[in-house]
Amino acid sequence: MRPDARGLTPERARLLLVLAVGVVPWSVQTFTTGSTTFLFAWGLVSPSSGSLTTITDFFFRFTMGLPDYILVWPVGVACYVVALGSSLSGYLFGREDVRITAAGLVLAGVTQLEVARGFSVQPGRTAWPLGTILLWAVAGYLYWSHRAT
Repeated sequence: MRPDARGLTPERARLLLVLAVGVVPWSVQTFTTGSTTFLFAWGLVSPSSGSLTTITDFFFRFTMGLPDYILVWPVGVACYVVALGSSLSGYLFGREDVRITAAGLVLAGVTQLEVARGFSVQPGRTAWPLGTILLWAVAGYLYWSHRAT
């Protein structure tokens, strides 16, 4: 497709949007102690303690005995990877099924609702599903803007 005035093709713009939701926090947990933890697609970050747990550490070292609500996080990452792959296919080969991209983002957002719900029922902690809002917004924009063309 032809680039717009900024030099962006629709495929590149969609890929950039999908990439953007992969680098923002998907869930933000706040504690009554004043500390905060950020859950990204790639890991957990706790700025107050300076700790970082990558998703690979989570997969291979820390999954024993964890509650189900946190185990859905990697499922959301897998859904996101499907969306990213679909969008990347559109950029590289001009063959993207926007329905798959949008569905992957929507499902990733659903998983983050469960993560936030699970964290929020713990005493002294509130979780904010920022990723759900952003993933759903991008999915809606991609799907509906693609239908309009």
